[in-house]
Parts: sequence; C-alpha cells; structure tokens
Amino acid sequence: MGLLKSYRLRMERKRWRWRAVRKRRELASIKNRTEQIAKSDIIVFCTLRNEAVRIPYFLKYYRELGVDHFIFVDNGSDDGTADYLATQPDVTLFSTPSSYKRSRFGVDWINWLLRKYGHGHWTLVLDVDEFFVYPFCDTRPIKALTDWLDASSVKSFGTLLLDMYPKGPIDSVRYDAGADPFEHLHWFDSGNYSIKKNDKYGNLWIQGGPRARAFFADHPERAPALNKVPLVRWDRSYAYVSSTHMLLPRGLNLVYDEWGGEKTSGCLLHAKFLETMSSKSKEELQRKEHFANSYEYKAYHSGLSEDPDLWCKWSEKYINWRQLEILGLMSKGNWA
Repeated sequence: MGLLKSYRLRMERKRWRWRAVRKRRELASIKNRTEQIAKSDIIVFCTLRNEAVRIPYFLKYYRELGVDHFIFVDNGSDDGTADYLATQPDVTLFSTPSSYKRSRFGVDWINWLLRKYGHGHWTLVLDVDEFFVYPFCDTRPIKALTDWLDASSVKSFGTLLLDMYPKGPIDSVRYDAGADPFEHLHWFDSGNYSIKKNDKYGNLWIQGGPRARAFFADHPERAPALNKVPLVRWDRSYAYVSSTHMLLPRGLNLVYDEWGGEKTSGCLLHAKFLETMSSKSKEELQRKEHFANSYEYKAYHSGLSEDPDLWCKWSEKYINWRQLEILGLMSKGNWA
C-alpha cells in the first residue's frame, strides 16, 4: 500500500474517531454498571429500537456463550425495551432520541462507547437479531476462542451473516418473547453468494442468500452486505467505518487468507425473518432512518406484501457449526 493511501486512511480513521467524540453528547446514561467490568471481561455492544420481544433470548444466548457485560444504546423505544434492559444486572444502558441516520446508523455512538469502555477488551458489536456461531461453540465458551486468538496474536475475527428462514410464509409462525427463534428458522442458503475484495479497506464484500434472490433479484448489487467483523480485541485508536462490515486500521479487515489457506472464521445466524418483520419494516420505512433512504426496507415492505416463502429446493436445514464448516461457510482453520 502506498504512502499516500496509508496517510489518507489514517486521516479517515482520525475523522471517524473525532466524530464519535462529538456524538457522545447525544447519549444519556440511563443505567451505568460499567464499574462491574473486569479487565478480562468480554463485552457486547448493541444499538436497538423497539426490540422487547427479541431481547430476552438475545441476553440468554450470549450469557450462556460466556459474555460478561452488555452495553446498549436505545434509540427511542416505546415498547418497554429500555425499561426491561435497565433491570438487567449485567447491562449498561444509554438512550438517545437523536437521528439514527445522522449517527451513521449508530456507528458513531458505538465507536464512542467502544473507545470509552471497550479498550483492552474483546468486544462483540451486534444487532439484536445476530447470533454468533464459531468453531466448537457447542463445547467451548467464547473465552476459549478469545484466549486462542490472543495466543495467536490475532486481533479480529470475521463472520458471514447467514440469513435463517422458515419453511413456509414468514408470517405463518408466531414468535413469543424469550423463545429460541431457531425453533422456527431452520433453513439457510448454502450457496448463492458473490465475493469481491474492497481494495480500499482490504475487506471482502459478500452478497447473496435469500434476501438477494427474494427481495433484490432485479438489483442484486444493492443487496445487503453479509461480511462482518464483529469480534475485535479493541483499542481506543480503532474505528468502525460502516456497521461492522469494515473498520480501521485496515489490517483488522484481513480476516481471510489470500494464499490458499483458511483462517478461522464463524457465522452470525441472522434471525431477521420472524413474524415481527412485517411490522418492523413498515415502521422503519415510515421513519426513513436507514441507509440509502431506506431502500432496503422498501424492498422488504414490497416483498412481504406478497407473503413470500423463502424456502426453495436448494435450502439447507441447519444442524450445527460443523455443517457450516463442511459447506465452506466458516472454518476452524488451525484451531484444534
């Protein structure tokens, strides 16, 4: 990488960090329990709005995985989400009524909180419908993974966002708070993915899966990105650029092997396609707070009006992480 390109990336990272510092004024502390955080704790960071039905299982899943603390930004919920989170003993809660869009879709808020509370910790930055799966996650806690990454001098861990869906119409199965969403969302696409390299940031750009074929068939290039780097040994000098798709410094995005080998990687099981999606897409379409003038939610709202069935004859039924590795969607690399 040339000196000029390197300099421009350093200046860009500095700009995102200072933007996050300015945006901190938009966050009000509702319940701050960060004094409980120990040096070795793993912390989840998450921005959300009106997710009362999803939060109980999200917390249960990550507590069982071995996460020690959660830091949430509530963006104006009116369904009891904030009240519920404030009662949880391992949750720190911030609130803001400010524009999600003008905070770069929550990235500025999370960058500030990572800088203030994430420095020196392994951090997971997630949406409330994302569930981290990694090699041996059925037998080893997440600290086993982060200990191995530390021993291997690896500072970031990549994942594929794997959209999960039911067999039959999305609205056909009722979802209750606290239930495991994957009791209903059994299926995923094992293929149908395109991959290209982003030369500027060095990350892979992955698109495809059921959202591309069902909601973006006419414009697949506008389908959501599925590449994410959610797990990072955070340093206050780092900054996410666009969601968790890429971050700076650039080397943190190199979570793949360019020379024919396989780096250890995981998946985020994406529990988006529950019955709640129709009302959520309608709400977000009205708010117009999402990327590209809510183009993605326009596609969802239009597609969901036809009560689609995402299942097809090429759909795979989810079993476990080993199945995902066999299919080439994640890898244990040299972690044995």
